[in-house]
Amino acid sequence: MSHWPLRRDDISRPAYRSLAQGIAAAIDAGSLAPGARLPPHRDLAWQLGVSVQTVSRAYEELIRADLISGEVGRGSFVRSGPRETIEVPWFRAPTDRPPIDLSMMTPVALPQIADAWRDSLMRIADRLPPSAMMSFRPRQTMSLYGGMAAAWLARCGMVVPAQRILITNGTTPAMFVALMSVAQPGDIIATEAATCHTLRPAAQHLHLRLRGIPGDARGMDPDALIAAARASGGRMKAVFVLPSGGGPRAQIMDRDRREALAQAATQAGLVILESDPTGPMPPRRPPALSGFAPERSFYFTGLSKCLSPGLRLGFLAMPENMAEAALNRHLSMAWMATPLMAEIAQDWISGGTADALLAEQRLQLATRNRMAARILGPRAQGFLHGLHRWLPLPDGQDEAQALSAALSQQVALAPGAGFAMLPAGPALRVSIGGASLRDLEQALRIVSAILPAESPV
Repeated sequence: MSHWPLRRDDISRPAYRSLAQGIAAAIDAGSLAPGARLPPHRDLAWQLGVSVQTVSRAYEELIRADLISGEVGRGSFVRSGPRETIEVPWFRAPTDRPPIDLSMMTPVALPQIADAWRDSLMRIADRLPPSAMMSFRPRQTMSLYGGMAAAWLARCGMVVPAQRILITNGTTPAMFVALMSVAQPGDIIATEAATCHTLRPAAQHLHLRLRGIPGDARGMDPDALIAAARASGGRMKAVFVLPSGGGPRAQIMDRDRREALAQAATQAGLVILESDPTGPMPPRRPPALSGFAPERSFYFTGLSKCLSPGLRLGFLAMPENMAEAALNRHLSMAWMATPLMAEIAQDWISGGTADALLAEQRLQLATRNRMAARILGPRAQGFLHGLHRWLPLPDGQDEAQALSAALSQQVALAPGAGFAMLPAGPALRVSIGGASLRDLEQALRIVSAILPAESPV
């Protein structure tokens, strides 16, 4: 169930768990929006025919799951918007068999990944530097692994000296550092009409405001960005973009639009925050947007989306005049990246393992994207080496119902509403990397079948 308000026949035993699950599903589907006030305990108990204690226990479960907040004297409010998956521990699919999860954007689970981890750990066991085990000095870590970070960024088309690269424990910490370096509470960050799901909670945590900027099939509209910056009265400080296929709509921005957008940001006095979670996965792509305005750009990427989810390491390229401030923000937030992760990454990158895994990922993703294009038809947007497809739904088809229909057949998808910054039609994000090839084909056919009969298959 993903509707709101709930009905009496939605509640099963144990009632508190059923109620909590129903509210979580409504939040996940977007039926309950962030900031929405939930009914008082007694009112909801009367509506559903349960005890006040049942409602209290359900609300407590939701508070522990960080889905709602309870404020004394004011009531209970929804904290989070639609998610990629329902992550509370008591969520269960309609049967005991776990669903085929196409909601999480992950690389293909290659058998070579386990071999790479085992072989690397055996190699570095005999030569692990003492600093990887004993050092508390962030600059020492940077001096050991800065060259490795620069080599990986070069594969992404970014030629940056090691002293302007910050190594972090993944792309999310890098994003936080960039946001903290350019904006103060109350400032505005411009972003695309559909953006990554982690940006909204990050902005909420830092008390920043987000402003969606319209665009077209080529990406964000540079003129609309300039107009929004002027209308902000100086409160808009930066523009956050995913130009290389990592955004929900799986678009790769062309070179001319990147250059025009960099010029627009410069004209509007905005800092560019370029997120590139899949890094060099798409070959022969245009130059990084940051390269057109390096003096006002933060560029960040990582290894978990293109090599292995467990390799939590990110790289943040910083403009020279903001590097010291960014380093200080990282010190206050995370102090330093985990040296052991950096040591493994260095072993993979310098020894050729990373390039071999990347090449195999591209082959596997090409096969999967061709399959998705064949089964879902031209409506499903994406590119040959992407980790997902963007599937706009036909007019009149309800997003929550489509999600529920897929989940009832053991397929988990991500709702388009979870990424939307501007009003848009219903859509689904279909991730193609995490499932086995056999499960993926089965899941894609299920997704195709829930579309109207006239949809291409």
